[in-house]
Amino acid sequence: MMEDCLFCKIIEGKLPSEKVYEDAAVFAFLDVFPASEGHTLVAPKKHFSRFTDMDAESVALLFEAARKITAAVEKAFSAEGSNIGINDGKVAGQEVPHVHVHVIPRRKGDGGRGIKSVVWTEPDTANLKEVAEKIRRAL
Repeated sequence: MMEDCLFCKIIEGKLPSEKVYEDAAVFAFLDVFPASEGHTLVAPKKHFSRFTDMDAESVALLFEAARKITAAVEKAFSAEGSNIGINDGKVAGQEVPHVHVHVIPRRKGDGGRGIKSVVWTEPDTANLKEVAEKIRRAL
């Protein structure tokens, strides 16, 4: 745990939250600035600032919990779908530097859009082979 981390304090019970789920590795609670009713944040108990800092086991545990919570949120709010995502890094909109998955229930006609509405730079697609190769080399 990080002493000055908002989410670590919530997970430790030092700050109030509306907890909806907890297991040995994950803590989930309602977002206090929800995008829709039932908007839930799913966070690993262990502090990771960035998604890319996480080990494979922690990622698996986080996303299994996110899957369970998404099903429960959709059932509880009769949602027809959900946006599930991570803002990884300040430039991507991460406001609290503790990894967390947003589960945002969606309904037809709610005015929201899909994940591509986050950023849409319309990059050139004539170079897809080169872009793929660049990523493969980085792996």
